[in-house]
Amino acid sequence: MSDILYQIAATRIPKAGPVLTRQLIAWCGGPRQIFEASPRELLKIPGIGRKMVQHISDKQILLTAERELEFIHSNNIKVCFYLDADFPQRLIHYHDAPLLLYYQGNMNLNHTRTVGIVGTRKPTEPGKIICNEIIEGLLDYDVAIISGLAYGIDIHAHKKALELGIPTLACLGHGLHMVYPAAHRKQAKEMKTGKGGLITEFTSEEKPDGPHFPMRNRIIAGMSDALVVVETANKGGSMITAEIANQYNKDVFAVPGRVRDAYSQGCNALIKKHKAHLLESASDLVYIMGWDKEEKTKVIQQQLFVDLNENEQVIVDVLQGKENESIDELSHTTQFKHSQLAMILLEMEFKGIIRSLPGKRYMLV
Repeated sequence: MSDILYQIAATRIPKAGPVLTRQLIAWCGGPRQIFEASPRELLKIPGIGRKMVQHISDKQILLTAERELEFIHSNNIKVCFYLDADFPQRLIHYHDAPLLLYYQGNMNLNHTRTVGIVGTRKPTEPGKIICNEIIEGLLDYDVAIISGLAYGIDIHAHKKALELGIPTLACLGHGLHMVYPAAHRKQAKEMKTGKGGLITEFTSEEKPDGPHFPMRNRIIAGMSDALVVVETANKGGSMITAEIANQYNKDVFAVPGRVRDAYSQGCNALIKKHKAHLLESASDLVYIMGWDKEEKTKVIQQQLFVDLNENEQVIVDVLQGKENESIDELSHTTQFKHSQLAMILLEMEFKGIIRSLPGKRYMLV
């Protein structure tokens, strides 16, 4: 049987979340070995009791995985396991990240720059206009747009990205056997066959379900360098995504609105509580993320560099003895937000301390 079969099966063990399943894989030596281990061997693993051993021994798990493998082969679906090189590297450091992702499309899941865009399902015309303007303003910065294919701001962002030829990825709360909502099938097809794609952690037997969407939101947050919130109430999926993004140490941006507008309350609250940068245009995001290199070069070249400052020393300590590290690995280790880290790395590069490599990786000179 193929490795993919056992990878799928490992994610289908009842009551075993990502943390415990990773522990099982590490202890046993791989997904296949989990199902080849004897009950006595499994009971030696910390956190594994007799009930979990019974779950693992259930033959139905492998039968379900076999059906999924047939579906994958029949529908040109790519499987990305968390130990594979093509797995989204922005996700691998988070303890609750999915172990396995199912993907249809042509977009590089490790695109150079990514911006998540979320918001209300019932946007106003001004909300749609600012969403369009933000995406148009990012056109020259080699970004990919990530959202959830839902009604409202989500699908509006996907449509604008498709119109401009910007790669766009939809994170789904169900399997790839369907598109939900069905009204967005046309855009989903354009994403799959064009520069974008559809991605999910759910199998073809899993339908849209309430708890699936907050789970989907953590993938949007984790895969985004910056998360933009355009119109949202105080509660809802967009606020959940923003909260997760903050927990993941991501840069969150919110478009402000009038005080008593229902769909400005969430954005205003994020800004007021310092959980989001105020966003009026794409140039705000570009500046804070450190993506306008030409402007920053002029500033940095005017400075005289001597000893390392405290933040630079932290970066050097992390890179010491390593061949190179990605910006996501550095962000996770140092706990610097991407915007802050981008500025530090750019300054260090001009000092000749580090060198940037393809794929947003960095090494000491």
